[in-house]
Amino acid sequence: MVSIVSPRGLLTCTLVLMAWALPGVVGSTQVYRWVDQRGVVHYGDRQPQSVPNAVVRVIPVPVEPSAIARLRVEAGDGNYLAWADNSLAGPIEVLLSFTSSSNVRSDPALPARATVPARGSVLVARLGADAPGRNGSFELSLRGVPGNPSARPRDVEYLPPLRQPRSRIDQGFDGQFSHDDEQNRYALDFAADIGTPVIAARAGTVMQVESDFSKAGLKKEAYGGRANFVRILHDDGSMALYAHLKTGGVLARVGQQVQAGQQIGLSGNTGFTTGPHLHFAVQVNRGMRLVAIPFRMRGVGAQQ
Repeated sequence: MVSIVSPRGLLTCTLVLMAWALPGVVGSTQVYRWVDQRGVVHYGDRQPQSVPNAVVRVIPVPVEPSAIARLRVEAGDGNYLAWADNSLAGPIEVLLSFTSSSNVRSDPALPARATVPARGSVLVARLGADAPGRNGSFELSLRGVPGNPSARPRDVEYLPPLRQPRSRIDQGFDGQFSHDDEQNRYALDFAADIGTPVIAARAGTVMQVESDFSKAGLKKEAYGGRANFVRILHDDGSMALYAHLKTGGVLARVGQQVQAGQQIGLSGNTGFTTGPHLHFAVQVNRGMRLVAIPFRMRGVGAQQ
């Protein structure tokens, strides 16, 4: 709880920091345990490079997903400034809302949306007491979605996203198993053994990655939306999603510029899956909603 005293009364706020990540995506980090030549046990967050013949054990440690949007509120002169900070290497749209309020005015009125540039910050709203001499209080929440809502995708032919002689599509557009919602309706699932090289189907900027999730299963409530993935931003504002990568199978870094055909990861079997495969979709943000859009891909028939 934050409170300040001004000529207009007491204004207090509680921040509900709803820092948003991909729906349901959780990850894990790793701790490395090894024994040196003297028999001493060591723990670290990186694999040892200078310990010959060391037996290294990897211990997964569950952590919360990394947030894409963070709410920052600054106080001064009887008012509050509500900022949205973007942690991604690409634009996001945020929605700032009251979860409760009393004697508070907002400019602009909440709920309010704003587009935040890559790794940037935007002032979303100014808040202050509405009636002089009276106390006020409020709670805020912030939600964010990857992508610029004004993106205008072009008609582009994509490369197949796997480096293998032939790719079999196990689930195509409108697939009834898991391609039946806005985010996935125009997705393709490519059969691929774990460890198959995943390549960028189109040039762009690595916008977001998750690489440490290690579980898989068919319980949608537990694994729906959970997977290791790479999200690449294209120059027309559309975004390609490469999902279900193997644990530690992300080979590109956030902010990296990649070319079409460049390797970005290794396929796997993480998240809500029936078996090893690569999930590929092209998405845009349409007013705080991720929406998959149709696309053309070299060597893939229109019936998909």
